[in-house]
Amino acid sequence: MLEYRYDTQLLIEGHDLDEDKINDYITENLKGDCLLVVGDDEMIKLHFHTNEPWKVLEYCASLGEICDIVVEDMDRQARGLQG
Repeated sequence: MLEYRYDTQLLIEGHDLDEDKINDYITENLKGDCLLVVGDDEMIKLHFHTNEPWKVLEYCASLGEICDIVVEDMDRQARGLQG
């Protein structure tokens, strides 16, 4: 069984976005691993493995508009299941 089950990916569109601040907030406040935050002040791509993807979505939605949201159950994938 995986320590962090959900692969959470999304884009944040906004103004004055700061990838370092987003990275620091997630690292300090949310449990997970494999964090990747890249982009510029108007568009950020986020990738994070967690057991609580709704917390990631809630935080990111507070920063701007979120889109291209993908939450995949890596445990199901590892067992060869779809969905």
